[in-house]
Amino acid sequence: MTSTAQASPTPGARTAHPEHLGHVVFITAAAAMGGFLFGYDSSVINGANGGIQGRFDLSSGATGTVAACALLGSAVGAAVAGRIADRIGRIRVMQIAAVLFAVSAVGSGLPFAAWDLAAWRVLGGIAIGMASVIGPAYIAEVAPPAYRGRLASFQQAAIVIGIAVSQLVNWAILNMADGEERGRVAGLEAWQWMLGVMLVPAIVYGLLSFAIPESPRYLISVGRTEDAKKVLADVEGDIDLDARVAEIDEAMRSDHRSTFKDLLGGRFGLLPIVWIGIGLSVFQQLVGINVIFYYSNLLWQSVGVDPSSSFFYSFETSIINILGTVIAMIFVDRIGRKPLALIGSVGMGISLAAAAWSFSFQNGNDPLPTAQGYVALIAANAFVLFFALSWGVVVWVMLGEVFPNKIRAAALGVAASAQWIANWVITITFPDLSDWNLSLTYVMYAVFAFLSIPFILKFVPETKGKKLEEMG
Repeated sequence: MTSTAQASPTPGARTAHPEHLGHVVFITAAAAMGGFLFGYDSSVINGANGGIQGRFDLSSGATGTVAACALLGSAVGAAVAGRIADRIGRIRVMQIAAVLFAVSAVGSGLPFAAWDLAAWRVLGGIAIGMASVIGPAYIAEVAPPAYRGRLASFQQAAIVIGIAVSQLVNWAILNMADGEERGRVAGLEAWQWMLGVMLVPAIVYGLLSFAIPESPRYLISVGRTEDAKKVLADVEGDIDLDARVAEIDEAMRSDHRSTFKDLLGGRFGLLPIVWIGIGLSVFQQLVGINVIFYYSNLLWQSVGVDPSSSFFYSFETSIINILGTVIAMIFVDRIGRKPLALIGSVGMGISLAAAAWSFSFQNGNDPLPTAQGYVALIAANAFVLFFALSWGVVVWVMLGEVFPNKIRAAALGVAASAQWIANWVITITFPDLSDWNLSLTYVMYAVFAFLSIPFILKFVPETKGKKLEEMG
């Protein structure tokens, strides 16, 4: 994908008027629907894990493999989305992702074997990866600079809402199945409905993609200047459209289509700024956040919580996730990216350490002692809150900002792929690690949270208030 940067506004140009900003908000929300599906698909497996394990008689490790295989597809989708978008447009990529989501939902809901289910999960993962790249890139290209941070946060907000909705849907389906994950509803087991219901938001995403305009940057790149002017007038208001188009055109001519070769250099094979982007992506996952969303039902059941209550706890955690994301959206453009990340790292480290202490009292499959059980629940929710108000939003915002124009597209693809690979490693290893020693597993996540603090302080630049053209 060509650089998402926009040239500096021309003298006298104004930011979007309120009426134009409302239109931009609608466009942003529609594009962020891909983030909703991202969150929904990533989390819906949480409610289905127990049913899948029982239906196909899988070990903990095999169950983790089925849950995590979508993440390998996500790495592929993230790597190819940019190049496809440069050739056929941002909107077409959204529509392709919507179709893949829909097909994956139907296939995942009607599998005949574990490997078959895994294949459909990989297909859905490719859609997730594409949505994770095209959403933030598109939003950056249509958002007025003064509102870019808050509008970019829509992606993460949509993700956490998708997570919450998936938990609520799972809970409703479980109740329809009399609290049994393998209970039958209209001829199918509950977990099959959980996976298949994703067809509905996939269709909504596809329909919304027909209601929003193509990126003006892409339109100019393919010579559709008049169409680009119409979009710019809608999103930026009363500006000199000819001058604005000329600016964007000149900026793109000075850019070139970045490739992986452009990222090479430095002492460790890649440019330092690329390693910083990879570090942000990897630390975001190594703290174990997705363990909460992929396995929280099994986690709570393992310490004595009944299935219906475990679904309630998972939904409660999703609401806290939304609350933290709203806090981040309010403050990301006010206090900056680095302060939020540091606050989150400290809070996550302490919360994970508290969870590790609680789980050290677990004896086999017996419930935790009452005091430790309460601490574990509070610590898990505090961990999610601190992640959501910091790394959950900050990383997505910074990955769209931190790279120089000439390498932004390629670097973003590499960083996003690294994020999915790290997510896959954490997801696939957790079932076996938790069987081995759940407490030490959380100690490991806490260590990564604390290690992220010197990483932020020493290596990560502050991007608050800077134009994309200033990144170097």
